[in-house]
Amino acid sequence: MPKVGIMDDMASTHFSRIPIVDPRPLVEGGAFPAKAIPGEHVPVSALVFKEGHDVIGANALLLDDTGRIVHRSLLFNTPEEVDRYSGFVTPLRPGAHTIVIEGWLDDFATWAHRAEVKIAADTDVELMLAEGVELLGRYLADTKPAGEAKTILTDSIAALESSEGTPLERLHAALTPELRAVFTRNPARSLVSASQPLALDVQRTAAGFAAWYEFFPRSEGAHRDPETGEWTSGTFGTAAESLTRVADMGFDVIYLPPIHPIGRTNRKGPNNTLTAGPADPGSPWAVGAAEGGHDAIHPDLGTFEDFDAFVTRAQELGLEVALDLALQASPDHPWAKDHPEWFTTQLDGTIAYAENPPKKYQDIYPINFDNDYKGLRKEVLRICRLWIEHGVRIFRVDNPHTKPLRFWEWLIAKINAEYPDVVFLAEAFTRPAMMQSLAKAGFHQSYSYFTWRNTKEEITEYLTELSIESHAYLRPNFFVNTPDILTEYLQFGGPAAFRIRAILAATSAPLWGMYAGYELCEHVARPGAEEYIDNEKYEYKDRDFAGELAAGRSLQPLITRLNEIRRSHPALSEITNLTFHEALDDSVLVFSKRKDDDVVLVVLNVDPHGTRETMVHLDLAALRPFDAHTRPRPERPTAAQCAAAEEAAEAPCAFAPDGTRLPGASGKHADAPEAHGTFRAHDLLTGEEWEWGAENYVRLDPRERPAHVFHVRW
Repeated sequence: MPKVGIMDDMASTHFSRIPIVDPRPLVEGGAFPAKAIPGEHVPVSALVFKEGHDVIGANALLLDDTGRIVHRSLLFNTPEEVDRYSGFVTPLRPGAHTIVIEGWLDDFATWAHRAEVKIAADTDVELMLAEGVELLGRYLADTKPAGEAKTILTDSIAALESSEGTPLERLHAALTPELRAVFTRNPARSLVSASQPLALDVQRTAAGFAAWYEFFPRSEGAHRDPETGEWTSGTFGTAAESLTRVADMGFDVIYLPPIHPIGRTNRKGPNNTLTAGPADPGSPWAVGAAEGGHDAIHPDLGTFEDFDAFVTRAQELGLEVALDLALQASPDHPWAKDHPEWFTTQLDGTIAYAENPPKKYQDIYPINFDNDYKGLRKEVLRICRLWIEHGVRIFRVDNPHTKPLRFWEWLIAKINAEYPDVVFLAEAFTRPAMMQSLAKAGFHQSYSYFTWRNTKEEITEYLTELSIESHAYLRPNFFVNTPDILTEYLQFGGPAAFRIRAILAATSAPLWGMYAGYELCEHVARPGAEEYIDNEKYEYKDRDFAGELAAGRSLQPLITRLNEIRRSHPALSEITNLTFHEALDDSVLVFSKRKDDDVVLVVLNVDPHGTRETMVHLDLAALRPFDAHTRPRPERPTAAQCAAAEEAAEAPCAFAPDGTRLPGASGKHADAPEAHGTFRAHDLLTGEEWEWGAENYVRLDPRERPAHVFHVRW
C-alpha cells in the first residue's frame, strides 16, 4: 500500500491540527452572513482544544473584502462552556468582512506550567530551565522587541541561567508578571490552525442603531371646517413643518405609511367599517387608484417636487425618510387591470381579497408571486429604484411574511449591490421561524414580540433570547406602539405605562420606535380590539402637540431625554452586552450594559399601577469598565447562581438611594474581591447622584419615577 503524503492526509480530514469546533457567529452553516455596524463589538467564539495537556490559545482575525486584516483580538477561555474561547472583533466601516478564528499551541504558557510542576517535584529540573532559556531566546530573536519588553526578556533569561538560588527560586524570578504580560500581548504560537471563514456583513449605522418616529403626512396640518365638518388633508408642505418637532425629540428616522393614491372600491370608513362616506380618506395600505399605483403620489399630499422638498427638509434636520413598501393593491390599482395574473383568481372569476382571520381587508388584493414571479420581481425592483432616486434609503416593508422568502433574498441583495446604504425593515408579527428567516434572507431590521412582553419574566426571557440566541442575524426594532397595535398594558396602565415602555425600549434595544400620539398617551381602543378607536388608518387626526406639551401632559420631554441618553452612551448601541441583575420584587427589572469604559444601569418598575420598594442585588464585576479586546466577558449568572450567592452573603451591605447605609447593613457580600466597593450612580433622567454598592434599596413610583437610568462611575 502506498504511503499517504502529508498534504493528502490533511485533505482527507475535517479537523485541523488544533480542532476549532462550533465557531460563531455562523448563520445557517455559513449560508448567510452575520450582521454588524461600524464600531460594534461583535461577539466571537469557538470550541478550541487539543489532545494532551498543553496550554492552547485562540484569537480572532477580522478581514475586509480585500483580505486585509483590519482587527486582531485575543479570545479567552470562559467558564460558560468547557473549551469555549470568546471575545470580540470590531469593524470600523461598512462592507463585506470575514472572521477567522485561530487556535494555537501556547508555547510559553505550556512551558511555564510544566516547569512549575516538574521543578517543584524535583523532576527534569535542569531540562526545564534549559527549555525556558531556549524558548525565551528564540522568542527574542524572532520578535526583536525593543525597550522595556527586551529588558524583561533578557532579565528573565539571566534569572534562569543564574547560579544563585534554588532552581525553583530561579524559575520564580524569571516568571514575573511583566514577563507574562509580554506573552499575553504577543503570544509565542505554534501549530497555528484556522477555522472556516465566517461571513460578516457590516452595514451602515442606521441599520443597527436608530430611533424611529411614524406619522401620517395627511394628518400633519389637516384641519376640519367647524361649520361643515369637512376635512382638508395635510400635505408634504404642512408635514414638513412637523419635522422640526420630530427632530427636536432626537429621532433619526421619520417613517411614512404609504403615500400613494388610495382605492375607492370597498374603501374602509371610520373604525374599519365597510361603508365609507364620500369624504373618508380610506386606508393608505389600499394602494392604487385611477391616479396611479406604487409609483405615484396621492394628489392630496402633493407632487414629486413636494416630496423631494420634504426629503430635503428632513435631511437638513438630521432625519432620514423611511417609506412604506406595501406590496399589495386595491381593486382600483392599475395592476388589477393590466396584470390580473399577479393576483389569485377564485373559481367564480373574482380576485381574492386579503384576509388574516378574523381580520378581513376587502379593500386590498394580495399579490400571488407564483403566477408571474419574474414579472413581479422586475416591477418591484423598478418601484424601489424609483423611490431611491428620490432620496429614500430606508424601506419599512409591510407584511413581508406573506411573500416568498426567496423573493426578499433576491430583492434585498439586488438593491444592496447597487445601493449598499439602503435599509429594509421587516414588519412581520408572525411565527418565529418566519421572522428569523426573513432576517436571514437579508432584512436589516425586524419588528418583534416586544410589544407583548410586559412582565419582568417575559421581558427577561425575550431579551435573553435576542441578545444571545439570534443576535448575529436578527436586529429587533422595539416599537412601543403602531397604528395596528395598542396593547392592554397601554390601554389600562395610564401615563405610567407609556413612560415605562418608552424607557424600556430606548435603553434595552439599539433600535426603537413609536407612532405619533404615543407621547400624548393616546390609549382608547376600539371595543374588543387591540387597536385604536377612531383609527388614523381610516381618518384624519388633528393633534394638539404644542398645547399638550404646554399643559404638562406630553411625554415629549422624557422621549427627548431618552434619545439624548442613547446618543451620548455607546453602551446602549448594542444588545449583546446585556447583563441582568437581581431584585427581590417580581416587578422590578434590573439590567446593565457596558461598552469599554461606558456603563449604564437600568432599574425599572414594570408595574404601572403600584409603587415598588425592594432590594437590588448587583454583580459589581459586570459594572466595571473593561476593554472588550483584552479581557473576557464575565459569565452571565443564572438565577440559581444568584440565589446561591445571596444565601452565602454575610449581612449584605445595603444603601438607600441617597447613599446612606441602611440599618443593620454593616457587612460585605461574600463575593469575589472585584465585586466589592461602591460607585457613583448618576441618574441620567433626573441628574441626581448617589453612592451605590452591591446591595441597594430602591423605591419606584410609576406615576413619578418609574425608573433609574444610571451612568455608573467608579
